[in-house]
Amino acid sequence: MNRRDWLKTAGMAGVAAALPLGSLPATAQDKRGPTTVKVELKRLNLRHTWTTTMSSSTYRDTVHVQYLRDGITGYGEGAPIQRYEITPEQAMAAIAASAGFIAAGDPRQFDKLFTQVRGKLGPNQHAAMAAVDIAMLDWWGKKLGVPLYEYFGLDPADAPVTTFSIGIDTPEITRQKTAEAADFPVLKIKVGLKTDKETIEAVRSVTKKPLRVDANEGWTDKEQAIREINWLETQGVEFIEQPMPAHMFDEIKYVRSKVHLPIIADEACTSAAMIPKLREAYDGINVKLDKAGGILESYRWIQIARSLNMKVMLGCMICSSCSCTAAAHLSPLVDYADLDGSLLIANDPYVGGVKVEKGKLILPNEPGLGVRLA
Repeated sequence: MNRRDWLKTAGMAGVAAALPLGSLPATAQDKRGPTTVKVELKRLNLRHTWTTTMSSSTYRDTVHVQYLRDGITGYGEGAPIQRYEITPEQAMAAIAASAGFIAAGDPRQFDKLFTQVRGKLGPNQHAAMAAVDIAMLDWWGKKLGVPLYEYFGLDPADAPVTTFSIGIDTPEITRQKTAEAADFPVLKIKVGLKTDKETIEAVRSVTKKPLRVDANEGWTDKEQAIREINWLETQGVEFIEQPMPAHMFDEIKYVRSKVHLPIIADEACTSAAMIPKLREAYDGINVKLDKAGGILESYRWIQIARSLNMKVMLGCMICSSCSCTAAAHLSPLVDYADLDGSLLIANDPYVGGVKVEKGKLILPNEPGLGVRLA
């Protein structure tokens, strides 16, 4: 599919910090009882070693928040990564230091409160903010008795198909992973190393289904990027995500002028203010709660991109079903979903939440997120 046709389709673990509101001044004490904010790290073990151009790992630590008020518990999760210069331990510490302030705030006025919490958490703490935002919006949905997609006025039937991601590996393991993903109608393949052709050929030896490709900033030479992308077009690839480092803006503009496949910005898109400029070099953006700072800000990113006639992809980090489900509640708004983070792990701490049937995202009917601790 070329760009013109594509655009036509638009329209540390175990450590916890808890600060009950009763430890704050009496004026912060809600008459219905104390509010408590808890934060901890959970280690998520991967089903397969996860390798991209940036790192290789067998587990990820993510930050988990519980917001308890009026007998209702809201759950949230954030997945900081080194690419954005924040560790899980730093994110947890920032939330713990702000827990008293968060507990004292009025969750019914979450728009104003989230602005204040961002300031308290500090710069670049977007994943920490995501964990707080998700927990408090989960609480608010439960308080109102509605799923979050209903709160945002969305139709769950409009949720798209999600891709299933295949990390960089040997051809043999790549074939195995591809076979295991037989139920998914579209795959996302990680590339960006010298083994790219071997990777794609291994996938193609197993399946002919459509592919989407993510280079994770792996190509630093614009002529190489052009050759790679034009070859990928011959292999049934629909679009390419972040082919070159985010700072190589002019180079990506040049590459875009020489290829037909649409280009999606991921690492290059880290704030709402960047989106209008990105339109000069990219056809769309990948929105992630951990980059934006939660559900509310991600909703804003999506609306800005839509106003600029850009395609929108909704992605995730490696995470549990808490974060994946939070993102899935916004999925009826987007063109493409890559919400498989919880499918890549072996020890999901939660049950319920978004389900995947033949790749289709099935949103939960329960109030709030629709997840609970296992």
